[in-house]
Amino acid sequence: MLIVAAVVVMVAAGVGLGLWATGDGAGPAGSAQRQPSGSTSESATASAPRKTPSPSPTRSYPLSETPRTIPAVRSHSPARGPGWRPARGERVVVSDAELADEGRLIAGELGLAYGGEKDDVRAGDVRLALSEDEGADPESYTMTVRDGRVHISGPGDAGVFYGTRTLKQEVHGGRTAPEGVVRDDPGKPVRGFMLDIARKHFTADWIEDRVRELGDLKFNQLGLHFSDDQGFRIESDSHPEVVSQQHLTKAQVEKIVELAAGRHITVVPEIDSPGHLGAVIAAHPDLQLRNASGVATRGAIDISKDESAAIVDDLLNEYAGLFPGQWHLGGDEYQALVVANPEASYPQLARAAGEAYGSGATVADLATGWLNDRADTVRAHDRTVRAWNDGFFRGGSVQADEAIQVAYWTGKEIGARQPVEYLSAGRKLVNYNDEFLYYVLGQPQTFVYPTGQRIYEQWTPRVLRGTQAVPTKYDGQILGGSFAVWCDLANAQTQAQVAAGIRMPLRALVQKLWDADRPALSWTDFKAMADRLG
Repeated sequence: MLIVAAVVVMVAAGVGLGLWATGDGAGPAGSAQRQPSGSTSESATASAPRKTPSPSPTRSYPLSETPRTIPAVRSHSPARGPGWRPARGERVVVSDAELADEGRLIAGELGLAYGGEKDDVRAGDVRLALSEDEGADPESYTMTVRDGRVHISGPGDAGVFYGTRTLKQEVHGGRTAPEGVVRDDPGKPVRGFMLDIARKHFTADWIEDRVRELGDLKFNQLGLHFSDDQGFRIESDSHPEVVSQQHLTKAQVEKIVELAAGRHITVVPEIDSPGHLGAVIAAHPDLQLRNASGVATRGAIDISKDESAAIVDDLLNEYAGLFPGQWHLGGDEYQALVVANPEASYPQLARAAGEAYGSGATVADLATGWLNDRADTVRAHDRTVRAWNDGFFRGGSVQADEAIQVAYWTGKEIGARQPVEYLSAGRKLVNYNDEFLYYVLGQPQTFVYPTGQRIYEQWTPRVLRGTQAVPTKYDGQILGGSFAVWCDLANAQTQAQVAAGIRMPLRALVQKLWDADRPALSWTDFKAMADRLG
């Protein structure tokens, strides 16, 4: 009876029972446990915020352990203390009004109240703040767990958001955020996922689910390849005749873009040209490229015709208002350039090249001029631009604009160029290495579904082609990487199967883009952690 009385006295004095309890396996060693929701003290103060227990002077806590998250945090300074776990009545507050979206999101996810912009301090608070660290990576953040509170700060709202993702993972499944200080920042500024919605229609709900998944993993780009030979999948006002029956409405796309922006993800659209335009050509057969014998060239638009440029520019201009930030112009696999003698096979293109660029100009020059012109169209809307590496050609009298980023995916094209050739010329590259990062439905040709384990153990951002890394001196020109789902055999997998198939590759990829060094965890342990985090 004396023991029971002592416990009652301690509760009445406001000292959490969890301070006297040992860990239950749901948090780091020494993590304090909260009172159960039905405890006497909580029932008496249900309408008021419940105080988070502070370290007791009679209790010694072991040093906290590094949090286990995907991607792993770059640095954690351990400390002694109970850590933090969300509890009813606690709140999220912000020091800067521009962090309201981040504050509301994490509050809703953790079941906390959103208190808005506040200066007062309460037990259990999660506080978000912008730091005045000029020149720091805007995606970096610091998260401090101390005295029963959490403070997340960063030089930009993106970094603060990433701090909330770390916190969300730390407390997932009833676990405890460990005491101490996390300092974290990404190794690469481009962490992307690209989806081919042209060959296979994906529902807006499915894409939104991927946006949420990507956001929680700290990805920051979602590519939508929405025009190809098999379909054109977004509503158009300027050319409704090119749109496939199954497509996304502009309202649906706006919702996806807004959802992505709230998670600091830029949606990167792609209208591939001058190849892969079959859906547009089907509505405008007069623009189909034909060879000297009059045979139509699949998917290729005739770039000697002004009308071809006009319709593509119409579409680029129309969608520029829908997609902020970045554009992918494609430029790959223009079939006029895969024949032995393009000038003889397509004399109209040769003539147009000579008229535009002088005697001796080639079809490759004309295609490069096309790419530059489309880049000018997009840049007029203050957008940055990238194109596939096989849309860049060696030599010639016309060179691709230096500002166009190279999306490097293959070394199989005619006249294949090693990545170092682009890098030594000063170009910036995004890694789409098809050896590791291409998930091609149905596994046609030599493609096989990539595995997370292979990415985790063998790939780094410097492995741009095949399995060999480029020299370290070029690392700064490699902006990052993107995993790509291509739907060559659209019915080979359902949406659900695609989501399941890309789950571990995405997690492995973001780990290597956040920190390219050898991971601390084995693949077995990494996968087990991913399964626990969901």
